[in-house]
Amino acid sequence: MIEAEVHLSLHNFLRSQAGFPCWPHHLTMARLVARALRLKRSALIQVGAVCGYQGRYRTSFVASALMWQGPVIIVAPEAVQQRLTKVEIPRLQQWLQRNKAIRINDTWPGGEFQGLLLVSPQAWLTAQLKGKGGFPDGIPTIIDGVDDLEDWVCQQLTLTLKPYDWDSLVLACPNQAETIRHTRIKLTHQLFQHPPNPYECYLISQAEIDVLNQLYSSVESASLPEAWQQFWQQFQQVNQNSCFQTTLLWCTINRRQGLFSLHCAPVEIAKILSPIWQRQPVVLIGSTLEAETEAPIFRQRFGLGELTCLKFSDSQTEAIQLYVPYQLPLPNTPEFQAAFIHKVRTLVCLSATSPGLTVVLVGDVPLKSQVGTILASEFGSRVQVEKTCLDENGILIAGWEFWREHQGRLPAPQLIIIATLPLPSLENPLIAGKVAYYKRSHQDWFRLFLLPTALNELQRAIAPARENQGIVALLDSRVLNRSYGAQVLAALSPLARINYLEPSLFSQTNEDNSP
Repeated sequence: MIEAEVHLSLHNFLRSQAGFPCWPHHLTMARLVARALRLKRSALIQVGAVCGYQGRYRTSFVASALMWQGPVIIVAPEAVQQRLTKVEIPRLQQWLQRNKAIRINDTWPGGEFQGLLLVSPQAWLTAQLKGKGGFPDGIPTIIDGVDDLEDWVCQQLTLTLKPYDWDSLVLACPNQAETIRHTRIKLTHQLFQHPPNPYECYLISQAEIDVLNQLYSSVESASLPEAWQQFWQQFQQVNQNSCFQTTLLWCTINRRQGLFSLHCAPVEIAKILSPIWQRQPVVLIGSTLEAETEAPIFRQRFGLGELTCLKFSDSQTEAIQLYVPYQLPLPNTPEFQAAFIHKVRTLVCLSATSPGLTVVLVGDVPLKSQVGTILASEFGSRVQVEKTCLDENGILIAGWEFWREHQGRLPAPQLIIIATLPLPSLENPLIAGKVAYYKRSHQDWFRLFLLPTALNELQRAIAPARENQGIVALLDSRVLNRSYGAQVLAALSPLARINYLEPSLFSQTNEDNSP
């Protein structure tokens, strides 16, 4: 069987590679992927935070895909595709003596293609969601990096009307030009009445929906530009009581330019995605999707049925040192900001004599700016706010999105300071809209949405610190005072709790990891 062939070949390959990054689960994962290809049975694999961050697991599924006798589609972002084609695939092809054709393309090559096709998530999802046969059914598909699957899907399902689309509408419907201009002015006036928020996005009110309805009733649907037709098809569901709960309508505003964009997207995506998984066997690979091996919440959210599930944990050698101080004010109290800044200064001062990057993660935009200003006044150019040009012992102040995007290009930090748990903020209208959907559906919006999202973000954020058993200071006392704190601590394991602070902690960290 191919499982045995893959096991033997990969085992010999790994033994031949001096200095190859060690991961104890290469053979297990390769066998499971090979089994999924042979039985055409889908699988969900969680490789662990550190392995997911470093990408060491990719050798396993590439070996199985190369040795499989038929075609395989690998869905991965462009950066991962570059890694596969320049490093992983050539290295394994040379050892395995497999001259399988490799293509990077956003469409199926056609004919009797029997090689590996690397395709972007955006192109693959677009073809699958349109259902127009962009890729043949039944081709085994490996999707790498499903931690970002929700973002990929939302990007494809979100329909947007940008400012220039109004000009296109005027050109397409010249007889209604005056009505269109009047509607745009009226909408601009109403939308800009919303009070400013850090996200500059707002859920569309019923009054604004009525304005759009009047516009659509005054133009001929057959003459609408494609962007307006697609938006109208989705927008119509907002007017139907049975579908209102599953559709989100919002706007983003550029106050300086006086412009706005309209957006429409489904909240419930499980039913939309469910048919996709039935067209071909899929192997979905993520880092730490959920605490349970079966990942029930993840599978429910994405409409995944029965499939083989496997989860690998981070090893004890990758344990972080976790500091969670007692008696720190709760984040939603007036006393928290001053106490947090004081604690950050203390931590930075204690670690000042030890080389290495310090990262301060702050989700609150005003607090992030304030922390950057205060630390820069004391530590000078070492402090940078969301910039990647850092000194060897630099201090990076960043939000969660910036850190997630750039952490792979920065050295592993010796210290990560976290202001609060990355629970999605209900002040964000989009988050509030999704929570409202869960409430109307009588579902546990915190357990099914906010907490899993936060835990996944948290595990990915601290993964670089595990490389050198760095220190993570979590300054959110809800971890100690709320019932879900135990789940947070479990998600952060393996860890060693520290209850005190002194300079020797940081010097010890560097000594332990010195060559």
